[in-house]
Amino acid sequence: MKAKLVVDGEEISLNEFVTKILTGTIVGAVTSLRGVKKDWKEIEVKVTR
Repeated sequence: MKAKLVVDGEEISLNEFVTKILTGTIVGAVTSLRGVKKDWKEIEVKVTR
């Protein structure tokens, strides 16, 4: 899996460990939701404050 982190328009580089943690957490949470297909292709998350 791949992950990309952009903060205020600037891409932040992620090492392999952080990539595994982020993707595993997000995929686990999202795929447990009703209505999410098992053969999903892409998950996009946007956080603002």
